[in-house]
Amino acid sequence: MTLSEAQDLFILYLSTERGLSTNYQLSVQQSFKRFEAWLQEKKKAWNSIDTDELTTYLSHLKKAELNASTIRVHLVHLKIFYRYATQKEWTPSDIADPILPPKVSQTLPETLNEETLTQLLASVNPEEYLGARDKAILETFYSSGLRLSELANAKLENLDLDERILRVTGKGNKTRLVPLGKEAQKALQYYLSKERKSLVKPSKTSSHIFLSVRGGGLSPERLRAIVKDRAKKAGIEQNLYPHLLRHSFATHLLQNGADLRIIQELLGHADISTTQIYTHVDQKSLKAVHKAFHPRG
Repeated sequence: MTLSEAQDLFILYLSTERGLSTNYQLSVQQSFKRFEAWLQEKKKAWNSIDTDELTTYLSHLKKAELNASTIRVHLVHLKIFYRYATQKEWTPSDIADPILPPKVSQTLPETLNEETLTQLLASVNPEEYLGARDKAILETFYSSGLRLSELANAKLENLDLDERILRVTGKGNKTRLVPLGKEAQKALQYYLSKERKSLVKPSKTSSHIFLSVRGGGLSPERLRAIVKDRAKKAGIEQNLYPHLLRHSFATHLLQNGADLRIIQELLGHADISTTQIYTHVDQKSLKAVHKAFHPRG
């Protein structure tokens, strides 16, 4: 069996049995593309190499100046693949199992302060063309802490504006209910009653909340571009992207006294350890305030 054939069956397994997102599947395909290029260069078959040779491949990634985090992702993909391949008896043994992932230095996520976010949200005029839509996008991002893919796939049938609740499907195909703030509710009501109707095309029916000028759902790439464009128009110099709004959402909740377990639920984190990174961000912020304002800071 060629690597390409094995990859197709593996991707199908990730999609149908594991319920992993399209973005995750694309990430796996990128890992396979690099792995396949190395195998071809070394004239080796994926199901005949051993653990030492796979370790050599990881060293090759390091020499190519990939950071530890990226190499770790590649290894995770290969570990899942070789475990699956061994179960299917495509390969005699799980050569990836003994390999330990590289240590990744923990970097604190970037955040925006509340003043900058207020500047961003206030800069969008809902009366201008696509202003109501873009304001609703930004308010929803910051109010809910949604992932980019979750907002892109948000549907009208899953939105209850009266209760201010949005049902979303996140990583691992897990569904959760996300509360929305009053400002997001107001922005969504205005967009849905005024602008969305003009974006709907007779020949194209879409249940996506946020529509493009062509009447279809906005792609993650387009949503990212909208956020960046609105930040530029607001005069914000900091590199602004959707996940930064998610980080800011979590950090501001923590700073205002929210329980970490609640933040975990809101973000859709499977493990509390993922959410704990925000406690470090908060501590860093507290230290900065102390240094700036204490007489002996």
